[in-house]
Amino acid sequence: MTDLDTHYATGLSRAAIEQALVAAGKDLDHLVPADLATLEDFHTMGRLATGALADLAAVTPGDTVLDAGSGIGGTARFLADRHGCRVSTVDLTAEYCDTARWLNGLVGLPAIDVRHGDVTELPFPDAAFTVVFSQHVQMNVADKHALYREARRVLAPGGRLALWDVTAGSAQALDYPLPWADEPAHSHLAAPGELREAVESAGFTVSHWADLTETAAGVMQAVQAQPPNPLGLHVFVPGFATKGAHLTQALADGRLRVVQAVAIA
Repeated sequence: MTDLDTHYATGLSRAAIEQALVAAGKDLDHLVPADLATLEDFHTMGRLATGALADLAAVTPGDTVLDAGSGIGGTARFLADRHGCRVSTVDLTAEYCDTARWLNGLVGLPAIDVRHGDVTELPFPDAAFTVVFSQHVQMNVADKHALYREARRVLAPGGRLALWDVTAGSAQALDYPLPWADEPAHSHLAAPGELREAVESAGFTVSHWADLTETAAGVMQAVQAQPPNPLGLHVFVPGFATKGAHLTQALADGRLRVVQAVAIA
């Protein structure tokens, strides 16, 4: 088992989600994608960020999309349902892949291709996609250049890389655990400039690059102030309340930053 498996896998993701859905009064035989919206987006600002990034990347029904580092498949289901495109996913945590397949079937999206694999060694041929999504993935990847070389390899010429990522901010120490790491040794944050250099050195031309830290901090603070949603990320992410609070505070005081970007292959 890898360090990432140790961090993300609990052996209980599917059972915990199923129990939470039933407790929330959802009929598992008549589930629709919107029923999962509050628990499936494991990144800052959740569905708001995914929707904005899809619009920036101009995703259309004719696109073939890869979500690289897909978790339990929330972005893939959103894109397939909302934009009508063909979607594939890859994630290093086998438990998340199994849970994604199960959820895809429950909401009537079994055609999403779910692969267990490494984002630095993608199990797809060259130029297989027109869009690659990468949301809150690179913090777990030490070799940024391998990550973006692989994204470039599987993109057709003119394809788009859509990024939504947490980066290093000030030099002050972070509070752990965080959503992607329980200790500093498992966190591989790059500064914004380093991240952009890794993307460009892989052969991409950046067409959009925006620091949305202030917006993200405000949204996350508002979320933190609300009563817990019974179908939130805490359902399958152990200790998420503490992890989310640490992330929110670090965004608010500048120790972490978030970047939204689109780059052209």
